[in-house]
This record gives sequence, structure tokens and C-alpha cells, in this order.
Amino acid sequence: MLGEDLKMNKQCEAWELRKMLTVTELARRSNTTQHAVRYYTRMGLLRPRRDPNNDYRLYHEHEVKWLRFVQQAKHLGYTLSEIRDIMHDADHKQSPCPRVREILQRRIKENRQKLEELMELQQRMETAIQQWEHMPDGIPNGDSVCHLIQSFSEESLAKG
Repeated sequence: MLGEDLKMNKQCEAWELRKMLTVTELARRSNTTQHAVRYYTRMGLLRPRRDPNNDYRLYHEHEVKWLRFVQQAKHLGYTLSEIRDIMHDADHKQSPCPRVREILQRRIKENRQKLEELMELQQRMETAIQQWEHMPDGIPNGDSVCHLIQSFSEESLAKG
């Protein structure tokens, strides 16, 4: 009787392994690359089993949904570390929604700050190029490297 149970368990396991996806199949179904599947596996976002016959990584069908979720979250600007935390909440039957909102609200604030800094940089660049438009090219003389940049810096410092 024990031998039959063991045989049944092995047959069930073999059947289950046949239903699982290889790296290539998972990548194809998720519209991503094999490299991405392997990388997300190393990051702990995907959890394959190993085929005892050949040591291939095999993924459950539900990993297709996880992988699509990762792609959607990345598209919204979440980092892989943040995505891992969100998935951890979901795995432990905790709502990830508060974390998801908080991360995105913080990211929006950070992006606005970066955009302001970029706009300031853009303005400095446009001002510099206008100032340099009629200035002659210079040759380094030991006291200067590029008189265009140095004249702008000195002028900017004097104004500040």
C-alpha cells in the first residue's frame, strides 16, 4: 500500500511538472525576455521549482500574472525593490494599497522637484548659449581652460 502511494505521488508530481513553464515559455507568454525572467528570479520576484530530471527552472502558470504585474508596476515607476515589497504584502494577505499610494505620492513629489531643477538648468543653458553666441573662440592660455564657461560662471557668481 505504501509503495502504491509513493508511486501515485511521483506520478502526480510528474504531471504537475509537465504543466509548468520553462523560462522561454514564461518569457513568451509574458511578452518579455528570458534575460528578464532570469533577472526577476534572482531578485526574488519569481519563485521557480527545479525539474529533478534536468535541473531546469520551471514556473507555475500564475507566474505569468506576477510577471505582468511587475511590468505594469515598472511602467508606473516603481523600483524592483518596491515591487518586491508590494508582492510580499500580497503574499502575506496584507493589502499593498497603502504602500502603493505612499510610494507613488512620494515619487510624484520627487519628480516635481527634479523637474524644477531641470527647468532651472535648462534656463541656465539657454542663457549661456545666448551670451556665447557672439563671443569668439578662445585658446587656453594657462589661465583659462574655456573662457566661455569661465565667463558665464564668473558672471553668474557676480549676479548671485
